Amino acid sequence: MEIKEKKSLVEALLFVSGEPVALTVLKNISEMPEVELKQLLDDLIKDYKERDSGLHIVEIANGYQMVTNPSYAQWVRKLKSTSASNKLSLPALETLAIIAYNQPIIKAELEQIRGVNSDGVVKTLLDRRLVKILGRKEVPGKPLLYGTTREFLQYFGLKELSELPTLKELAREEAA
Repeated sequence: MEIKEKKSLVEALLFVSGEPVALTVLKNISEMPEVELKQLLDDLIKDYKERDSGLHIVEIANGYQMVTNPSYAQWVRKLKSTSASNKLSLPALETLAIIAYNQPIIKAELEQIRGVNSDGVVKTLLDRRLVKILGRKEVPGKPLLYGTTREFLQYFGLKELSELPTLKELAREEAA
């Protein structure tokens, strides 16, 4: 691997971490010698400072972390205060998985699988536009049918629903 690729690897690891990463962790993941990693990190820190980039790499809390440039703090704060959290709760993820694998599905079927009332979670998923109402089921009471949206695909980095792992694949992964 060339130096440019090694730097890019370190950047990618720091970017996705979102928290300080210890040098030993970076060493174990990248399989690079600690001395070389330290030099790469020093070079990256210098590169970001010289570019006066919107991002910096800093040594903090016994590790390294990619952070925003303090010069842009007021705008970052503004963004953070206006945007809703991007993370989904475990109940929301569970509900979303059930909808994704069983769509179109009515809330009663969803609740039968989950074993709990899902009103709040379904409302949250609708508000976040991860699920949508597809229509009504042709049964007494005509309950609403739910399915996933384009935003669902985007959130999980999928081109289409067929890219979801099959339940057999998930079971094999869990067993491994």
